[in-house]
Amino acid sequence: MGSDSLMKDIAKRVFDIEIESLQHVAGLIDDEFTKTVEAILKATGKLVVIGIGKSGLIGKKIAATLASTGTPSFFLHPGEAFHGDLGMVGSNDIVMLISYSGETDEVLRIIPFLNWNKNLVIGVTGNPNSTVAKNSHHHLNIKIAREACPLELAPTSSTTAALVMGDALAVALMECRDFKQHDFARFHPGGSLGRKLLVKVKDLMRTDKLPFISEEASFTELLLAMSAGRLGMVMVGDERGIKGIVTDGDLRRALLKHPDTATLTVAEIMTQDPIIIDGDEFASQAELLMMEKKVTTLLVGSAENKTISGVYQIYNL
Repeated sequence: MGSDSLMKDIAKRVFDIEIESLQHVAGLIDDEFTKTVEAILKATGKLVVIGIGKSGLIGKKIAATLASTGTPSFFLHPGEAFHGDLGMVGSNDIVMLISYSGETDEVLRIIPFLNWNKNLVIGVTGNPNSTVAKNSHHHLNIKIAREACPLELAPTSSTTAALVMGDALAVALMECRDFKQHDFARFHPGGSLGRKLLVKVKDLMRTDKLPFISEEASFTELLLAMSAGRLGMVMVGDERGIKGIVTDGDLRRALLKHPDTATLTVAEIMTQDPIIIDGDEFASQAELLMMEKKVTTLLVGSAENKTISGVYQIYNL
């Protein structure tokens, strides 16, 4: 078993080699990249990504990234394609062939069909003179300096280069389409980002058994109302109009200043002009507002009329 310092040296060496290779590939980017982006933007069909082995795994990630960032895309295994799944490829689709050597048999067998089907082909290889490159309308060169594998056998730097080239395409397409957060959220409705950017405050706010109390209420009544509400706060007034809010933080600060609770009034404890947000605002806006104001609770309703329809807390996000 190697020493700790030896293992760290190996890890750093791998990083250095792969960074060196990425810098080399970055220097190879030319007009073909721009033409590829323009072709994808003009396409009326989907982008079909094909590759096998390690290139296939990278192809799956590229297709997934493109699909989630505004470019309809899916991965097609060349073996399955050759046995019937080529029917999934329409004539208006663009096909991306990933093969570092550009001579992978399973990928080459697909080319005659693509020519017959009149598909625009994008080749991603490390050899501009390869069969894949020569049969592509646009070629993205991912020729690396060297693999990180000490035997120069296992795809390491080459697969990283293909992956980053895919990311570069995705980002370029995003910027060309002016792809925004709300667009991303539409494709990720089940994630936390989709929840924040698509769901509105009124969809998440609490509306039942909201804790209200009058200014004349006793300290004991205040405690009972706060405990019953289970929100860590009570509102002073009612749904038709409030004058303030009392949070558990307000209570603690009041008790430190006035140990004799018998003399305390709700008016003395409450925070006037609490923050009120409209129920039609998105959850993302509510989160930003809470972060800005350093609070965990927002009242939902009309800030102008001080009417309340619900309570929204950071725990609802």
